[in-house]
Amino acid sequence: MRYLLLFTLGLFTTGCRLDMHDQPRYRFNSASNFWGDGRAARPAVPNTVPRGMNKSADTALYSGKVNGELVAKLPMPLTKQSLDRGQDRYKIFCSPCHGLTGYGDGMIVTRGLKNPPSYHTEALRDQPIGHFFDVISNGSGEMKPYAARIPVNDRWAIAAYLRVLQQSQNVKSSGLSAEEQQKVNAGPEAPKSAEPKPAEPKPAHGKEAAR
Repeated sequence: MRYLLLFTLGLFTTGCRLDMHDQPRYRFNSASNFWGDGRAARPAVPNTVPRGMNKSADTALYSGKVNGELVAKLPMPLTKQSLDRGQDRYKIFCSPCHGLTGYGDGMIVTRGLKNPPSYHTEALRDQPIGHFFDVISNGSGEMKPYAARIPVNDRWAIAAYLRVLQQSQNVKSSGLSAEEQQKVNAGPEAPKSAEPKPAEPKPAHGKEAAR
């Protein structure tokens, strides 16, 4: 009798749970007789703009293009903080494929996958900065789009950091000052050796201690 009561109680409990899960609802874009237009989904209020999605206000910032042409200038202030942010985001999202220095020798290559292109080719050095933002946002070739995972300002920060990477690997000696050229020609400084510490006196033993 006890088992029968437990079984009956279990049926009632299951029934309550199904009632909560199977509530009346409309499927996406399904029809409805309640509204005059016959649609369950209601249109947005006129001129509604989702927060953070007013892309028409600054096409250069949100698309990397102006009048269909890739921008050649960073559409946001360039600061030390933005470059640091770009470096941090690059290490997280880009370095697994492109490598820490941008030569396309990231970790995926050691796993047998195809090398991505190096950022240090002449073709990519000549590309406007909007090109890199566009590729990060929309993807290219084997690379998937990252617009849904990286905020717009972070994408520009990464693009700015890519320019720093390219510059660091393509510095012409003619563009250096005399002092900078001297430092390059001298090579890295040898590490300074630590000064030897004076020997500590040893504790006296035996007859020396008695004296």
